[in-house]
Amino acid sequence: MTTSAITHNSYLDMDLLRFTTAGSVDDGKSTLIGRLLYDSKSIFDDQVADLEKVSSRTGEGLNLALLTDGLRAEREQGITIDVAYRYFATPKRKFIIADTPGHLQYTRNMVTGASTADLAIILIDAKQGVVEQTRRHTFIANLLGIEHIVVCINKIDLVDYDEAVFNRIVADFDMVKKELNTDVTFIPVSALKGDNVVSRSEKLPWYKGPSLLQLLEGIQVRVPDAGELFTFPIQGRVGQNGNSRYTGRISSGVLRPGTTVRVHPSGEETTVEAIELYQEVKQEALPGESVSLQLSGVQLFNRGHLLADAEAKIRYTRHVLVDTCWFSETPLQKNHSYILAHVTGETSAVVAQVEDKIDFGNLERLKGEQTIGVNDIATLSLQLEEEIPAIAYRENRTLGSIILIDPDTHQTVAAGMIINRK
Repeated sequence: MTTSAITHNSYLDMDLLRFTTAGSVDDGKSTLIGRLLYDSKSIFDDQVADLEKVSSRTGEGLNLALLTDGLRAEREQGITIDVAYRYFATPKRKFIIADTPGHLQYTRNMVTGASTADLAIILIDAKQGVVEQTRRHTFIANLLGIEHIVVCINKIDLVDYDEAVFNRIVADFDMVKKELNTDVTFIPVSALKGDNVVSRSEKLPWYKGPSLLQLLEGIQVRVPDAGELFTFPIQGRVGQNGNSRYTGRISSGVLRPGTTVRVHPSGEETTVEAIELYQEVKQEALPGESVSLQLSGVQLFNRGHLLADAEAKIRYTRHVLVDTCWFSETPLQKNHSYILAHVTGETSAVVAQVEDKIDFGNLERLKGEQTIGVNDIATLSLQLEEEIPAIAYRENRTLGSIILIDPDTHQTVAAGMIINRK
């Protein structure tokens, strides 16, 4: 790579930031990502040579969008790519970028890409200002609980680096900002020219904040709280009787051998006797780790059961209220039976009521009966055939997430975030 050497050990010890990018078509998202990779020296020498060779044919200078726009050609060939993940590192931090398409019809892909992100970069064309897709992408990032939003006002060079244009867009964004429960930072950039992407630009003396990369390297993200109560949805069981081990991914809390846990929904208590990660015995397991657990006794539990700290108050319910993004070209059908997938279990669900739908023209919540179609964001009241352990998404991303599946086509029609029990 063209970057200065980063040792293997230092890379493993680096803090990781996951972020997603979103913007309307031609806002310059591909160029921005390309500029980050190129100016931070995070691409291989042969890639640079190929980029220079291809760009020379146009005579318009280095086309950094080519570093990411190979995906566009693949889509045109009929290859479906929902989200592309890109990896790079600087001496201060390592990064995973979830690169999602900007077209309206790919809004659902943004939900996928942003679901694990710590930060979202929202691009705005300085000549176009805030548009409907800006409001839509920002609203989705907020629904998904992303704690930091960075609004990059791109193509600032095309408006002569005018501070008044920047200030006007920031003011226009205020209507969106009022609806958010997250931190928002504004940065004027030119992805094409490189202004304020990796280094501070002398062409923007009125801007006193960090460059984009400086912000990404320094921003603090939430780390799992060791004090959170332990939860572990069981994905599978290996072995029989006393030799059984239960596999899954820790969704919250820290687990240690000897901990007393309760199995839901039965309410039985058991003790964690051993924890294994990659066939290695562990004395501690952290949120996000996929482990296998050996429990005391000979009880047999199955996929769909939930292990939780004995003190955790896990209540089951057949009625949930969810914020949803509708994915399907087929509109929502009220009183139609869908499959609700929640953690490692499934049950039947009926949309009992459409509570409201977001109008992205003015961010108003439209009450009453509404038609819910592709890319719509709506709050739905669901009635379930079986009880689920429903926890609000902002409290636990794993237990607060659901998807709806059409039982006839087996296609995912919506993704949802539980906002409370009904």
